[in-house]
Amino acid sequence: MALNGGAPPRGSAAASAANLRRRRTASAGGASAGGTSGNMLQFYTDDAPGLKISPNVVLVMSIGFIAFVAVLHVMGKLYLNRREA
Repeated sequence: MALNGGAPPRGSAAASAANLRRRRTASAGGASAGGTSGNMLQFYTDDAPGLKISPNVVLVMSIGFIAFVAVLHVMGKLYLNRREA
């Protein structure tokens, strides 16, 4: 028998599921929840302003940047070694 009126023990999976159910029903009736998500979804529509880049392009550009910085480090080490000699 639980001490807190038949609720599952704190920290258990059943307690977290019950807490999640309570949060969902409480936020479903809120007016501010719909307004916030509507604004956030504007970033992911085709009508959103800005540059449209696919995830593959972002990945290639970031790997290229990392390679460029690595090459600069190697060139700096080589230039420093030649100058000391």
